[in-house]
Amino acid sequence: MKTLKCDLCEVTAEGETFEVWMKALMPHYMQAHADVMKGKAGLSDEEKKAEQQKWMVENKARFEAA
Repeated sequence: MKTLKCDLCEVTAEGETFEVWMKALMPHYMQAHADVMKGKAGLSDEEKKAEQQKWMVENKARFEAA
């Protein structure tokens, strides 16, 4: 089991796998960092997908390194 902090604050989430950790972090992210999500509202669908992919790659690497 790995415990990692949110990439934007000190809140932690646990998970055996990256996918489980990501699902555990999602409610916190949607509530505490809704402003980040809303800030991307003006992006095109392609840009949103690129941002999401970038987040996934960076945070998966962070998870794997822990």
